[in-house]
Amino acid sequence: MARDIRDLFKQAQVIHEDMPNNHEARFLEKLEIALPEAQPTSKVNWLNIAASVVVLIGLSFGAYKFITPDRAVDVADNTIPLNGGALGKVSPDLKKVEDYYLASIHLELSKMKPTAETKVVFDGYLEQLNTLDQEYKTLSLELTENGITELTITALIDNLRFRLNLLYRLKNQLKTLDASKNSSNEAVQTS
Repeated sequence: MARDIRDLFKQAQVIHEDMPNNHEARFLEKLEIALPEAQPTSKVNWLNIAASVVVLIGLSFGAYKFITPDRAVDVADNTIPLNGGALGKVSPDLKKVEDYYLASIHLELSKMKPTAETKVVFDGYLEQLNTLDQEYKTLSLELTENGITELTITALIDNLRFRLNLLYRLKNQLKTLDASKNSSNEAVQTS
């Protein structure tokens, strides 16, 4: 029959016994054998350092590629230089405008995938972009030689804006060509 432990203590029927000598030492020894303290390994520290170095190198390389003024985008075996930096010499606000347009141009070019059917159209637009880039270089040179004028700064910004609009038109024309190709393929398949 089960009895309540509180009742046993009230009745003082529990006999108090002393623990044997070395009980605590034996208990700690058994505890150490069963659950040893894990020593921190130095491998974790080296892995953390190595990972930090890899991340730092990657960020440095990315920053170098982003900051380099004569970046180029390779699209369909054509290289389009993305020159910049002329407006950045004038003021930080104009540098932000220039960086925005150059990043947008770069983004639009990276999204475009010309096919065999659209390569002729794509190459035509790339020639126009190269012409605009040469004009941008000329305007940048004029800015450095003749000094800062509102007309030159406006022409530089308009050049960047026109290049971006040209890419938007190319994107729409490629979509139209792909859509007409798809509809002609569907018409041939249904007949």
